[in-house]
Amino acid sequence: MAALLRSARLLKYSSASLLHVLGNSRHAPAAGRLYSGAVGTPRIGFCVRQTVPGRLNVNSLFSYRSALPCVSCRQYGVVPEQRGMRDEPSGAVRSKQAQQFDWALAKLDNSVRRTGRVTKTLLLRIFHDICRTGYPSGNQALLLLRSCGSLLPEVPQTERIELSQRIWDKLQELGSIYDVSHYNALLKTYLQNEFKFSPTDFLAKMEAANVQPNRVTYQRLIAAYCEDGDIEGASTILGFMKTKDLPITEAVFNSLVTGHARAGDMDSAEGILSVMKGAGIEPGPDTYLSLLNVYAEKGDIAKIKQTMETMENGDIYLMDRDLMQVVFSLTKAGHQQYVPEIVERMRHERGYVPDAMNLCLSLITHGHEEAAFSVLKSFTGLLAESQTNDSPDLGNFFLRHCVNMDKPVENIAAFCKDLKDSGLHSSPLHFTLQFALEAKKTTMAIALMRMMKDEGFPLRPHYFWPLFTHHQKDKNIPGVIEALKGMQELGLPADVDTFSNYILPSFPSVDSAHTSFKEAGVHLDTDSLIAAELRTEASRGNFAGLLSLMSSPAIPAIDLSSFRSSLISGFRGFQDVEIMAKITELLYKDARFSNADPETSENVSYFLYNLIDSLNEKEVQSKEEKLREYFSLLKNMNINISMNIFRGIRNILDPYHVPELIKDVFALVDKKENGMATDVALLKGSEGRLLFLERVLAELKAEGKPANSTLKKMIALLCTEEKLEQALELKTQYEADMTPATYAMLINMCCLLDNAEEALKLKRELASKDSVVALDSQKYMALVRVLSKHGKLEEAIEMLKEMKEKDVPLREGTFNLLIAAMNTAAMKGDSNTIRRLQETIFTLGLAKPSNKLCAPLIACYLESGDIAGAFDAVWECHNQYNQMPKIHDLVCSLVEKGDAALLQKVMEFLSQERGEMMMLYDLFFAFLQTGRKKEAHKIIETPGLRARVTRLQWFAEKCIAAQQMEPLENMVDMTIKLFECDRDDMYHYLLRLCKETNNWRTAEATWMKMQEENLAPRERTLRLLAEILKNNNQEVPFEVPEVWFEEVKSQPEMLEQESRNASSPRERVTTSSKEATVEDFKLKLLSLCKKGQAQEAFGILKEADSRGMVLGPATYDNLIKALLASGNIEDAIAVKNIASSHLPRFCLSDNANNLFIISQVKRCQANDALKIFKGMLQADQVPSQFTISRLVQGLANEGNAQDIQEVEALVKTLGSVKLSNIMFVNNTALAHIKNGDIDSAVELLESVYTQNTENQNASISFVFRKVLEANNDAALDRLSAMAERLCNHFASYRAATDLFLAYLDMGRTEEAKFLLQRCAAVNEQKGVMFTYMLRAAQKPGQAAKIKRLSELIPDFTEKENIYSHLMKCYSLDKDLSSAKALYERMQAEGVKAEDLTLKRLALLYTEAGETLPFQEPPESFSFYAEKLNQQRLESMGPAGN
Repeated sequence: MAALLRSARLLKYSSASLLHVLGNSRHAPAAGRLYSGAVGTPRIGFCVRQTVPGRLNVNSLFSYRSALPCVSCRQYGVVPEQRGMRDEPSGAVRSKQAQQFDWALAKLDNSVRRTGRVTKTLLLRIFHDICRTGYPSGNQALLLLRSCGSLLPEVPQTERIELSQRIWDKLQELGSIYDVSHYNALLKTYLQNEFKFSPTDFLAKMEAANVQPNRVTYQRLIAAYCEDGDIEGASTILGFMKTKDLPITEAVFNSLVTGHARAGDMDSAEGILSVMKGAGIEPGPDTYLSLLNVYAEKGDIAKIKQTMETMENGDIYLMDRDLMQVVFSLTKAGHQQYVPEIVERMRHERGYVPDAMNLCLSLITHGHEEAAFSVLKSFTGLLAESQTNDSPDLGNFFLRHCVNMDKPVENIAAFCKDLKDSGLHSSPLHFTLQFALEAKKTTMAIALMRMMKDEGFPLRPHYFWPLFTHHQKDKNIPGVIEALKGMQELGLPADVDTFSNYILPSFPSVDSAHTSFKEAGVHLDTDSLIAAELRTEASRGNFAGLLSLMSSPAIPAIDLSSFRSSLISGFRGFQDVEIMAKITELLYKDARFSNADPETSENVSYFLYNLIDSLNEKEVQSKEEKLREYFSLLKNMNINISMNIFRGIRNILDPYHVPELIKDVFALVDKKENGMATDVALLKGSEGRLLFLERVLAELKAEGKPANSTLKKMIALLCTEEKLEQALELKTQYEADMTPATYAMLINMCCLLDNAEEALKLKRELASKDSVVALDSQKYMALVRVLSKHGKLEEAIEMLKEMKEKDVPLREGTFNLLIAAMNTAAMKGDSNTIRRLQETIFTLGLAKPSNKLCAPLIACYLESGDIAGAFDAVWECHNQYNQMPKIHDLVCSLVEKGDAALLQKVMEFLSQERGEMMMLYDLFFAFLQTGRKKEAHKIIETPGLRARVTRLQWFAEKCIAAQQMEPLENMVDMTIKLFECDRDDMYHYLLRLCKETNNWRTAEATWMKMQEENLAPRERTLRLLAEILKNNNQEVPFEVPEVWFEEVKSQPEMLEQESRNASSPRERVTTSSKEATVEDFKLKLLSLCKKGQAQEAFGILKEADSRGMVLGPATYDNLIKALLASGNIEDAIAVKNIASSHLPRFCLSDNANNLFIISQVKRCQANDALKIFKGMLQADQVPSQFTISRLVQGLANEGNAQDIQEVEALVKTLGSVKLSNIMFVNNTALAHIKNGDIDSAVELLESVYTQNTENQNASISFVFRKVLEANNDAALDRLSAMAERLCNHFASYRAATDLFLAYLDMGRTEEAKFLLQRCAAVNEQKGVMFTYMLRAAQKPGQAAKIKRLSELIPDFTEKENIYSHLMKCYSLDKDLSSAKALYERMQAEGVKAEDLTLKRLALLYTEAGETLPFQEPPESFSFYAEKLNQQRLESMGPAGN
């Protein structure tokens, strides 16, 4: 290469003497030219035909690997010393690099497959993700660099070059080593982006970097010379290629055609074809395309046509993409008039549309939108033909790019008009406006809206919101004024939301806004502005101005809810109580502020409640006199509140010890309206509520007033307590006051209590009163279920018909109730009921036929043993509805019964309808399920049978769910020779079941089978097997793959044992210290890290450091992670210091920083951990969710509530990390408790349930558990009082329920009992209790907790459920004696043992080698589990109504 550089300008070109061709083939295969760059980029004139083994194939059309763009010129040299210091990434890093490369390649490849291009946003996202790992591989670098050229048609060429330079520099900084492939990619980028550079300097840079050029490098350097018309420079490179005996391929000749033409010598350019023939190479499509491109640059359309005729005569054809290159060349050279002639020659091949779209984008980017539009219209017709809807929207990509490139609005409008007139787009102006708003182009957006108005389209205020938001962020008042003027010019008035949320916040004050409007000549005397000012005055506490504004007759109607929060914020100061009372009176009496339905809205009452709720104890006590004065004034103004609101306010004020204030609030309650001769308002509980409502009903009846509202409340309360008889008596007594909603409640209660007669009677009464009214779908389904269950099939069908007549849709939430109704009939064997229900449902169109809806009919026949009837039902379902439900159960039943003739008939049916292979799998699974191993073997050995992943997975998941080990083991064993069967998947299924059943012996046997099979399992499988063995204190017979980003559990015993056996590796390094190299030290150190021998590895590092060796960032990082995983933070810091001393730019990876944070938290150094956390965010690293939760817990343990809030705010900026808000709330409360500020903790936790109704299910059990573990009685007393207050006063039961379950978990049964006595409503939280039991039953050793729960709340669920879950716990614990005792208790109490319970008990007997005292249920676990789920669904369905 040095000789080439010295002779750069000495050699002359001679085509005859320099040619040394690859061979005499006519031309390379056509596939090789399918992708030589995206359309719309300069035609380089060559295409690489050769592929290098082990490299990505650059010639594939349908793969991203075919794209060859790339980078820039600065800093592409790497000094040899730095190259020598490059460390070899560890196995874990290489694995992560490989996974990330596959992910990035898949993303880019998918984009190229679909659109033929890549977006800049996607490319930058992948770039940042790769940088975040800290160790980009060569493949990753190449992938990014190749994406910076023609695959970005929407990006100008200068920006592509800048992007490629940025990627090149950053990856080099992170340690990427660039080889010749990277430099070739860089050359390709230069050529595609028309970047001017010196080929000689480029070769010099490669030489300085000790990178040797190859044939591709020389070919691209020749292309670079030829692009500039420098034949002399190209001759220099050709001469050097000859001296190195490199072949001269067709690609070189293509470049020479371009070079001679650019030099003005068209005769020589045309003569290249003769030279090629003389050298034994027939000119191919690429050569002719190069010639066509140079003709296009000259505008010689005659030559273009002549050349095309020559090609056709020679049976050489160009693809549409090639012709698009000619179109681009013509347009770029200013000869657009010839474009239609070329477009007409295109054949619209597969892939034509995305290629044409990319051509349009490239033309727009280069400023030729008119030519782009002509191309657009040539292919949008194809899309219009395939459009299925009536409103086509074709050409959006074109309009968006015109907007992004700031094309003239007049031109864009003309394009829109043409698209609409052609019927290609329904509303192009609307879409263009949307693009302009997204791009924050104010002038363009307003101009487009003006055009829309001229065309008669309606304009909306929210069209301007994106513009106002943009100006508001930039504090650009002139921009706001400009946008507002635009609205006025368009005759579009700003509404209240626009003023209050987007315009006024941009100004320091309302007055300054008015001043600015006046100076700008903007007149805004509108109701919307007045309403916005109302909000502003309320939020600033200017009550005099607010009262004046509210009293003005000109003020429009505005609901209190629109400015309630602002008004409360101002009222909290209590500066002028008299004006506050007058404002409240206006809210109460002026219809403009209470325009909601008076029966459903209590605006002022809720306002007063929220006002009191916003005050803390200190504020209430300090302002008690002003509050009393305020309420006294309200009483004098005849302002009343409801009883419920008073109760809420009283419950807030009770702990504050302000009895006189409570009396003043109580004075606002209208005693007569609430039927109170005494303080009935202070009565608590349902009994008091019933007494009160009874009194009110009696008084209303005596006065002859309507009582429908009170009657509804009373019946609702009785239904809640399941007092049906009392509710029906009340209905009879007040028949005239019954409303449809009240009837619906009674009907639902009758269905819930299985009272079909009364439910039907009530439904008929309702129909006679109001034939138009309709129930909701849940109540209709409850009626269908209970009526069909009690033999009233015709009445049930009438309910379905009524649903159809009254257009009541069968919603997804009630769909299962319908299935439960049919399953009830199936359990009875009543096929007629199921058929009638199915036919009615499908005929009326209430639901579409599905396997779930058809399954009960087949289950009915199978349950009664009529297998032939079941098959007939399957055939019927398939014939009528194209559904085949319960095929597996049918085939299993046939196999067990041994009915060969019917089985043959079923198999023939399945083979005909689903194919022979699917039929064989059905039969195979049936034999496995029924234990027919010999028959199953014969099926799976059928010649030609292939592995069907989905079918195998279905059966494996079925076995895992039912905990059926034998069928799954048999399937794994039998599929060993099945073609294309993923054996690792099979063993992974088996190990999953071993983990579920805690069966380490089978897992150990599985490991032996894998070795016998010579299988190399994946890391996930090894980790799963290791977990099973470790959980059972068994030795792990292999090296466990580590996952650094997961929490590393401390393993002192293992580390101690390994350290005793690890002397030899250390000795091997030290004893051969004279011969040991840097690579030896790195290899040994990383090996020890992987084995968990961090201290040994640290010793090796210190020895290497004493010799002055630098081991590289990856090695240091892995050692730091290993030390942190073993809990040795001091040595980890020492390693970090060593690395920083050798590598000034050294920084920890994400995973190392995560471990550092966790280690600091464990050492109670949360503040130091927080600094690392902030440093990660500044370095664009993303902490894991586990790390963030541990950091927040550490801050809570140190009482640092402020920093927890800061962490929460920082986490919200990370879109990729989703953490529950309650986690931060719980830990903030714990921080307050740690500081002794229990009041703040209680206030924070209480606000979770009182300020947002959506948080009623938020759990604070973590706080209770931590307080109980710390034995903090003071905090526990306050928290328990809070839980009771929420339960008894706010009807919010989750906190009390969490405390109750926390007591159970900690074994504090007496406290749990006492809590139940004080908060009786906890007994009703059956859903939470049932969930607690379900979770407890998933883990061993939890049986005692379930027993304690059942003793305290015996009726939280049925005894059958409790006993079945206890049996599951004993099964997990392998506790046969307890299981026997439980079974005896069930027999003594007359509780029927479910089949699933008996199945589990039978398994315990079998494993213990004892004889079963009962007959084991014959079906599988999954069968009985499914059957049990259906029964529970049936019993629980109506309860949800």
